[in-house]
Amino acid sequence: MELRQLEYFVAVAHERSFTLAARRLHVVQSAVSAAIAALEKDLKVTLFERSAQRVVLTEAGTALLPEALAVMDAVQGARDVVDELGAGMRGSVRVGLLPGLGLIDLPAAAGEFRRRYPNVELQLRVEPEGSAGVVVGLRNGDIDVGFLGVAPGSVPRELTAWEMLRVPQVLAVPEGHRLAGRRSVKLADLADEAFVDFPPGFGTRTLVDQRFEAAGIERRVVVEALGIENSVEFLTHGVGLAILPAYAVARVAGVGAVPIAGERFEWSLYMATLKRRKSTAALRALLGLVGAHLRHPPGTELGRDLDQQN
Repeated sequence: MELRQLEYFVAVAHERSFTLAARRLHVVQSAVSAAIAALEKDLKVTLFERSAQRVVLTEAGTALLPEALAVMDAVQGARDVVDELGAGMRGSVRVGLLPGLGLIDLPAAAGEFRRRYPNVELQLRVEPEGSAGVVVGLRNGDIDVGFLGVAPGSVPRELTAWEMLRVPQVLAVPEGHRLAGRRSVKLADLADEAFVDFPPGFGTRTLVDQRFEAAGIERRVVVEALGIENSVEFLTHGVGLAILPAYAVARVAGVGAVPIAGERFEWSLYMATLKRRKSTAALRALLGLVGAHLRHPPGTELGRDLDQQN
């Protein structure tokens, strides 16, 4: 087994394509195919199911991927040590983002990172499936670090996470709605209401769904919005109710906040990495920089372990 074979294997696993992997590696496709074939022969297993439409990891390939990533991380760690003594930090960091994430000034953070570490390739991509998509990306090695918006303390055990902010939520009610102006409502009062929420897979959607399900209430979601600001726009037009961060509805014309008696809706913003993967110098540099660009809207609380692994 050669390091080059593992590098090619990881590239195909990430791209789900021999052609795209070859482009990423700047080699001809036949070289990638030959390296994978040699690796499969050496291991006496099939690593990919190949068809004209797709390339999918087999059970053996799925088992090999985290081990191959660990080897690649160890090699990058060795390079980091040498680079820090010579030409400076190199490598790449791939970041998974949540749609409409406004609690961090990401453009400023990315700009500062590029100025400080010009030889590190920083890749930012939005996960359309929200926190669930970020977790899958971390497990598959498609991203190195990602943001999660989930209930406090509900980060999967396989991840190392840094809690950055805690965000209380309120029931947002359009002006003129029958519940507007109420001092409080009960969860049961919302049984027949139309809701604006995020798509399934978003951590905050999961939190609210679970709370209603536990109360035996079937909630009707009529709009699946991408991002907090988009949700607020639907509310201002009276499309439905929403459970949103308190800061997002404060001072919004035509929308009011009503407490839900006996309930506390709250989520946390985390940065997370996969525990079994070794952090590179470039990744550690990014983790140390992001906190400086954190936005702290009124009503939110700083994370309980911003600089600690949970």
